[in-house]
Amino acid sequence: MDLSLDRPGDYLFVRRVAPHAITVVDRELNTSFLLSPERVVEQWPVSSALALTDRNVDAVLELNPEVVLLGTGTRQQFPPAAFMAGFLKRGIGIEVMDNAAAARTYDLLAGEGRRVVAAFILPSGNAS
Repeated sequence: MDLSLDRPGDYLFVRRVAPHAITVVDRELNTSFLLSPERVVEQWPVSSALALTDRNVDAVLELNPEVVLLGTGTRQQFPPAAFMAGFLKRGIGIEVMDNAAAARTYDLLAGEGRRVVAAFILPSGNAS
């Protein structure tokens, strides 16, 4: 039997999700980060969904998303309303899910050519 590697197109994709790290293409990241199809913003200074404020919105908006996926770790945890409102009042959709679900959804939307940004929160021992 012949096996072949089916690689996604020319965009950054999530290859693997673990409780304390996420692999983007072939690089393992272990601090919270932002991901768009063109760019990774490493060391996003967020350690918990509950700590997000409207001040955290600008870093995500710099990536020009039409939809934002917030991965909150191994379990879904909703951030404060002020953070969510920062996107909704600009007409940008935001979905909150665990990191594994956010990664799957991100890969699907990025593969479709959508302007998606995934914001992944990794455990507080790994982010400031």
